[in-house]
Amino acid sequence: MLITFTSKSAAEVLMYETHAKPILDLLGKDVKRGVITAEETGEAIQRIEAEIVKRKQMQAAHSHTEDHEGDNDETDELSGNGISFGTRAFPLLEMLRAAHQEHQFVMWGV
Repeated sequence: MLITFTSKSAAEVLMYETHAKPILDLLGKDVKRGVITAEETGEAIQRIEAEIVKRKQMQAAHSHTEDHEGDNDETDELSGNGISFGTRAFPLLEMLRAAHQEHQFVMWGV
């Protein structure tokens, strides 16, 4: 199922529910419907950025301890297909930054 994030400060962001869920869980939001208020955007940005850094550090630590035999994809992000959490979160993160700067809401499922 697709989720459409909207804000007056940015173009719509479409994301599969399975990819949006980890981001929204991090923010304590329901994947089916919700809003990140203008006041919440700053904290949401910080949480997502911190999670990106944390996952990059975990990935780096994991890749240094692995034996690199052939083309082993086991070191890819848990999100699958080698697409990192940061890459998946980037469009929503950019929307949140624009919304924060313009004091706007980010909504989905409404």
